[in-house]
Amino acid sequence: MEKVKEFLKLDKEAEETVSRLAVHPHRLGYERSFYNKFALSGLNVDRVGPGFVSCTFKVPPRLTDKNGNLATGAIVNIVDEVGGAAVFDINLPMKVSVDMSISFLGTAKVDDELEITSRALGQRGNYSGTIAHIRNKATGELIAEGRHSLFGEQSSKL
Repeated sequence: MEKVKEFLKLDKEAEETVSRLAVHPHRLGYERSFYNKFALSGLNVDRVGPGFVSCTFKVPPRLTDKNGNLATGAIVNIVDEVGGAAVFDINLPMKVSVDMSISFLGTAKVDDELEITSRALGQRGNYSGTIAHIRNKATGELIAEGRHSLFGEQSSKL
């Protein structure tokens, strides 16, 4: 346990950065949450269709790891958000993620522009499946591919 505590301990510079963050209570329906401002700002939706979403995203410095690459957690977040958007129905409660499998195939650096596409793979009962591809827009290199399973109510057949 002590090794974990030591690993998670912030250095002086990181501690100062965190102490300067202003996190205000979120007012649902009135403003974006801290999470949305931090993790999703810069994600631009280009196209939406039935079971399909296409977005672009410019990699910000705040979402990179110590090597300057887009952090794997940020990639997971993108697969979760854009994958969920492919099966979103405004008339139903939001679906929740139950499983994700992500293949990390390349890296992206600060200011790289990424192209993200997600499409619905299908639905069985209350479960839906999506697949998301994250590519470097300039080179076409596949950065990651994610499969995403979600659970939620389905629309009434009446």
